[in-house]
Amino acid sequence: MISHIIRRVAIVGGTHGNELTGVYLVKKFQQFPDLLKRSTFETVALLANPKAVEMNRRYVDRDLNRCFCRADLANPDLTGYEDTRAKEICAQLSPKYHHGADFIIDLHSTTSNMGLTILPSSKHPFNLQLLAYLSDINPSVRAFFREEDGEDAPMLRSLSAFGCTIEVGPIAQGVVNAHQLQQTEMLIHGILNYVDATNRDNPLAIPSHLTVYQAICSVDYPRNSVGEIQATIHPQVQFKDYEPLHPGEPMFLNFTGESIAYQGESTVFPVFINEAAYYEKHIAMVLTKKQQLQLETV
Repeated sequence: MISHIIRRVAIVGGTHGNELTGVYLVKKFQQFPDLLKRSTFETVALLANPKAVEMNRRYVDRDLNRCFCRADLANPDLTGYEDTRAKEICAQLSPKYHHGADFIIDLHSTTSNMGLTILPSSKHPFNLQLLAYLSDINPSVRAFFREEDGEDAPMLRSLSAFGCTIEVGPIAQGVVNAHQLQQTEMLIHGILNYVDATNRDNPLAIPSHLTVYQAICSVDYPRNSVGEIQATIHPQVQFKDYEPLHPGEPMFLNFTGESIAYQGESTVFPVFINEAAYYEKHIAMVLTKKQQLQLETV
């Protein structure tokens, strides 16, 4: 349980300007704010990176979702567009300000076959119980923990200990898809209902266990001495997010048709496989381990 009532929820879209699911949901909520009304808190909808949205690009100067660590927010020498927007968003949403948000939902989409994935802002019991509730009402929901999550993570969701990122895919950049738009909106309403019930001291029932996928490391594509990619994701792995990858199984396929095997010692569950936006980050996939967490039920 949380120790205080959540009084303000922020729904953020367009952190990446070419991820249109969040962009159009925020625009919808701004046009029809009554859709978000609940009895115990206010909900606001924010378009995070309007310039990138207008340009239909992920970002203008640099990835906005890597601009929120404390050192960057406090650095007056960082004056690029996204760095400036991060400071403005922090001033609007950080719970350390009296008008800030107690709970943040950051909407994203991915070209990987991630389905409905939720990344919590922290491992606070409230976030874990919320994830358990969402996965119980929709078994296709998966919980994913990144290795860099914590109090000073660079992601927008890290502004508050309460909240999450929603990743929905696969969907191409710069494209809006009706089914995924509806799925994301249903998740948002599920979150708002859970927060409202908790605020009213009438928490919704949750299962006693939560399956989570904890990131271990990221893996780059095989490259040559000048950094050029020398292999693709193996066809047996492509679109197989959250499916087991065993030691010795094919992982990449080089351009001469030879398989490159996974050399790890234990079974892993890759996610963000062949994510288009991660080529520049030198990430071909993120390897995770599958865990079961015991939860306090109500």
